[in-house]
Amino acid sequence: MTAQIINGKELSADLKQEMKAEVETLKQKGLTPHLTVILVGDNPASKSYVKGKEKAAAETGISSSLIELPDSTSENDLLQLIKELNEDTSVHGILVQLPLPEQISEQKVIETIHPDKDVDGFHPINIGKMMTGEDTFLPCTPYGIITMMKSKNIPLEGKHAVVIGRSNIVGKPVGQLLLNENATVTYCHSKTKNLKELAANADILIAAIGRAHALTGEYVKDGAVVIDVGINRQADGKLTGDVDFESAKEKASFITPVPRGVGPMTITMLLKNTIKAAKGLSAIE
Repeated sequence: MTAQIINGKELSADLKQEMKAEVETLKQKGLTPHLTVILVGDNPASKSYVKGKEKAAAETGISSSLIELPDSTSENDLLQLIKELNEDTSVHGILVQLPLPEQISEQKVIETIHPDKDVDGFHPINIGKMMTGEDTFLPCTPYGIITMMKSKNIPLEGKHAVVIGRSNIVGKPVGQLLLNENATVTYCHSKTKNLKELAANADILIAAIGRAHALTGEYVKDGAVVIDVGINRQADGKLTGDVDFESAKEKASFITPVPRGVGPMTITMLLKNTIKAAKGLSAIE
């Protein structure tokens, strides 16, 4: 058996077409969703992510603006800027690109963004709503992962999902979203014993550990769904995942590649959240 590929790039293109039509309808009602991105410093990876977000926004007709600040920006100045954007009715979504320089607390920044404009889905209020299954902005990468599995009609209810990684951005929220879909969830991390044994029992295996090819086919149960969230740069400059794709695809029923897997979905779900924010703040259906 060779796994079916879940191609995030193709799914993302389809979703962007649907969003483009939705944005067009909103524009006819006098509403143009607007995303403001704040970039502090000149981290090359962050710059490249921000460029990708701007390009994707333009493709769907969402208006976006970029505020670039020097590396030396004080925490106070950044928080003041966010408060001004919270009050600006023309801005529907606010995104501060992480990581931030060391003098700025990421937590304070996340908590200062108004929950109604938190299109990253990281504000404690939105995380709390996700935990209790209420309607809210979902963190973009976990939201993308669930959307990918649903696009292939992969049943989640009653399945055993093993999440390897416990970050606040991917691991914890994706486990919660799977729980909300009635899956049984096991979290694994650097202190987990019997990792291979636990992984090999998973119907759905989600790898988010940040180590290239850490999970080989031995970690994959026959017929499992394998979602690879890892993005690791190899010596030759090419990107690769946390899963050893070649050995895992011989055992999995579905697998996501790296690149063209989860990555493109993250930005797409950010745009979906921006449209949701614009509609919510403008009370337009």
